Amino acid sequence: RARHVSVALQVGAVGDHDSCADAGGEEGLAQRIKQHGEREILSPHAREERQCFPERAIGHAEAQQDQSLRAQSYVRASLNSMAAKLGELQAQVLRLNTLGERLTKAAGMKPQEFQFDKPPGQGGAEVRGGAKPISLEELHQKINELAQSLELQSDRMGLLETTYTRNSAQKQFEPNAMPVVTGYHSSNFGWRIDPFTGLNAFHEGMDFVAKEGTAITAAAGGVVVFADVHPHYGKMVEIDHGNDLITRYAHASSLAVKTGDVVVRGSKIAEVGSTGRSTGPHLHFEVRQRGLALNPLRYLKMPS
Repeated sequence: RARHVSVALQVGAVGDHDSCADAGGEEGLAQRIKQHGEREILSPHAREERQCFPERAIGHAEAQQDQSLRAQSYVRASLNSMAAKLGELQAQVLRLNTLGERLTKAAGMKPQEFQFDKPPGQGGAEVRGGAKPISLEELHQKINELAQSLELQSDRMGLLETTYTRNSAQKQFEPNAMPVVTGYHSSNFGWRIDPFTGLNAFHEGMDFVAKEGTAITAAAGGVVVFADVHPHYGKMVEIDHGNDLITRYAHASSLAVKTGDVVVRGSKIAEVGSTGRSTGPHLHFEVRQRGLALNPLRYLKMPS
């Protein structure tokens, strides 16, 4: 009877070993855990494998859990990064909208035509086939590309605003306002018969006929550099507008400014008269750049 018990124990041991061998051994267990995850571990057959290789099975499960935690951590970090980038994009879009509104107002356009506070209209037919969901990496790449594009557009809009502001400021100093309210001008810029000599002579300005005492106003803002009596021009005012541009107002009956005064467009600087080399009350108006006489019609906005 003792010999029968010994044989039975040996058979049982062999049976247990064969059961573990049937489970596929260590490689079979790893393969099933990889394919089915923890659910396989919970199956009856997996419990048998777990009894055969308990430490190995637990190690594979822990490794899978660590991998899942790393994936969740990567997704969370990516979402945080994109959220921060989204905040930067919102700030840049707000700046662009503000610049756009200022430029449209400065250009005399209606901001309502552009509706900077609303998304632009988009649409089109649905294209079936070929559409695919965007991956996390592709989304991150497109956000970065959009951020670079917005930064470039923001720089360009800032440069455009600076240029427009500078040009607008320069126009404030261009002599384009009529220096006197009058019905007509008696002499244009260019060659004419001199009223004193009867000879053909070049006239370096324009003569505006007006009643004596009529207000003479600055054609643009600037600094008075001359306000005195000239041998030929009589009582005369000269205004420096910058960029070597000077306007001259001659034959006045009286002066309302002195040298060094700062004037703006439309400021009264003198009154119409007939002093100096003149045949009657009028304003002789000149525009000069670097000493060279220019045609005032290039600047003046003549009444229609």
